[in-house]
Amino acid sequence: MVNGIMIQFFHWYSPDNGSLWNYLKSEAPRLAELGLTAAWLPPAFKGMDGGKARGYDVYDIYDLGEFDQKGSVNTRYGTKEEYMECIKALQENGITAVADIILNHMGGADEIEKVWVKKVNPENRNEFISDAYEIEAFTKFTFPGRQGKYSQFIWNSQCFSGVDYDNSNHETAIFRIQNQYGEGWEEVIDTEKGNFDYLMNCDIEYRNEAVREEIKRWGKWYYETTGFNGMRLDAVKHISPRFINEFIDYMRSLNKDFFVVGEYWTPGDLPLLEKYLAYTDGRMSLFDASLHHNLYEASQQGRAYNMTEIFNGTLVQENPQHAVTLIDNHDTQPLQALEAPVNQWFKALAYALILLREKGYPCVFYPDLYGTSYKDKGKDGNEYDIYMPKCEELEALLKARKDFAYGYQRDYIDHPNCIGWTREGKEDDDKTGCAVLMSNGEDGYKHMEIGARHAGKAFYDFTGIIQEEVHIAENGWAEFRTRGGKVSVWVQR
Repeated sequence: MVNGIMIQFFHWYSPDNGSLWNYLKSEAPRLAELGLTAAWLPPAFKGMDGGKARGYDVYDIYDLGEFDQKGSVNTRYGTKEEYMECIKALQENGITAVADIILNHMGGADEIEKVWVKKVNPENRNEFISDAYEIEAFTKFTFPGRQGKYSQFIWNSQCFSGVDYDNSNHETAIFRIQNQYGEGWEEVIDTEKGNFDYLMNCDIEYRNEAVREEIKRWGKWYYETTGFNGMRLDAVKHISPRFINEFIDYMRSLNKDFFVVGEYWTPGDLPLLEKYLAYTDGRMSLFDASLHHNLYEASQQGRAYNMTEIFNGTLVQENPQHAVTLIDNHDTQPLQALEAPVNQWFKALAYALILLREKGYPCVFYPDLYGTSYKDKGKDGNEYDIYMPKCEELEALLKARKDFAYGYQRDYIDHPNCIGWTREGKEDDDKTGCAVLMSNGEDGYKHMEIGARHAGKAFYDFTGIIQEEVHIAENGWAEFRTRGGKVSVWVQR
């Protein structure tokens, strides 16, 4: 039995010098040593900003850094060859490669088309605020730099349900394309903004059978070309869940063990996550946006936050087998649209909550392991210098998950400031097992049972917060301690 851990090995401001694939390749042995078993890689295909693109502004899904398009051959992260070598290095070190897949939209079209549209109310996309009229839309993708290699499919206006720019009037708005699939948008789970099918750029129309077949054809090519092991599906709340089901089933016909996690970002709204999981019939996991919301609130409120409620309303509590737990990601980091970073003082406590418990599949964020700094403009238009220091305790917590956090769990989440739990360990390895105690207030202590199998053993704080040893009584109980605002992980000497 292995305690799986995924790492998001990038962030929004990862360097745009084409170095990431080579860097991750070189880091693979260290990540394996720390216990990482999967790496979530950023989008590998060419975006509309070429070598500067982060990949979420999809231009050509067949260009993995191979063709001279949008001003560069390489992507922000490197070349196709370097990408494939990176995946191979990860796999050789026992780490699976999770590809970031963007199926919602495309941008940077090669040609303009005249398209009939209706303008919609951006706050209620089901409400038309104009009659049908003709605009000039960037909707034709011919990929001249690739010249039909791998696929000769040409994307045009019938492949999209909506756009956000009229070139003839230089107007930015949301336009519903008048096509053969009716006036309405595709059906999605969420009723936010009336219908949240449309997100950005050219919204892909999955009622078009040719589009569905092209995406599946590409998925087969992508898998057979690179050999990735799993998928992170971007922005699934904006995509027809009917097609998501079809795509996952097709990819699993190629590899029945494909891991799939979706980004359905609804902080604090567990019912929507559960509704989506029900519609997709358990085909995929979801990131636990509700848990992130709780961790953020706890980090903001300090000792005023009631720690007995930390798992209330979370996916990991209600549907743990489909929960991918995380502290932060590229969307929640400072200066991003969903900015809500967990405060630094709480990071170690938050990571203990996702790494050292039996439920959920934890995902580590790159800056928390490595640290980073960057500059960008905030929502107010001012430029800011951002420094995200690494979480100093994270390496110890990763190693504790790898070596000790196994077996039966007893919870002591019974105090508003000081909570803990124990893991009894593997039956066939008496060196495993741990006791975890944290406080968001003053120094704390708690009597907890770790099991009679550990009777007489000396335990010490693996994080180094407390220096004295604890000895387990004959009945398997002991008093464990921690400092205020800290987490202690007690393991046997």
